[in-house]
Amino acid sequence: MDTGRLTEKLKCFGLTGQEASVYLCLVRHGAQTGYEAARQTGISRSNAYSALAGLVDKGAAYAQEGAAVRYYAVCVDEFCSNKIRELEEIKAQLASSMPAHRQEAEGYLTITGDHRIRDKIKNMICSARARVYVSMTEAFVRLFEREMQQAAQDGKKVVLITDAPAVFACDAVYQTKDRGAQIGLIADSSYVLTGEFGRGEESVCLYCGQKNFVQVCKDSMRNEIRLIRLLKGESEDEKRTICNI
Repeated sequence: MDTGRLTEKLKCFGLTGQEASVYLCLVRHGAQTGYEAARQTGISRSNAYSALAGLVDKGAAYAQEGAAVRYYAVCVDEFCSNKIRELEEIKAQLASSMPAHRQEAEGYLTITGDHRIRDKIKNMICSARARVYVSMTEAFVRLFEREMQQAAQDGKKVVLITDAPAVFACDAVYQTKDRGAQIGLIADSSYVLTGEFGRGEESVCLYCGQKNFVQVCKDSMRNEIRLIRLLKGESEDEKRTICNI
């Protein structure tokens, strides 16, 4: 991974751009004084010292007193694990202290951008109580393999409609033509996500819990599974697999 991408990833853990640059400098070159860090990174000495102080404050570096203060990078695994642990503790505090969530009327929500759609899909799979039906190309399935595999291990029914054989153990896989950018997901017969994925910020999906819309999507997925079975000449009782989409 190049320096620019590493910097962006470190910023996800609360570091500024300059702090991330100085942190990478400490990782690559070992302990540094503020003067040395400024020279290595090309930023001003005052900004280097500010970045080092920020790294210490955020738990990404240690300061060693001496004739000249030298700074050591905390290993990235330790730094990130500490930050995740801190956020989990804050999450628990918020969950127990927030006012009751106001239940909005069920409607249609537009979700744009791959990373927001990806987060919604993962949350739908993880929060499903009993079953998840997923329709997407194999390349996209692999992005959510861990969540779907965990759902299957937890005893949830996981069914795939995709363009390749199963990539992990689940209840059923219906292999069909290339799905392209089209995706669909139904969770617990209650919530649907449908639309396009894989187009960056241009990706758009519709998320809905409105009963009539969910029913239309369920019927469409049932019919697709029936067609796949008919084309393959399967004669087993389809109700056993698809009646509870």
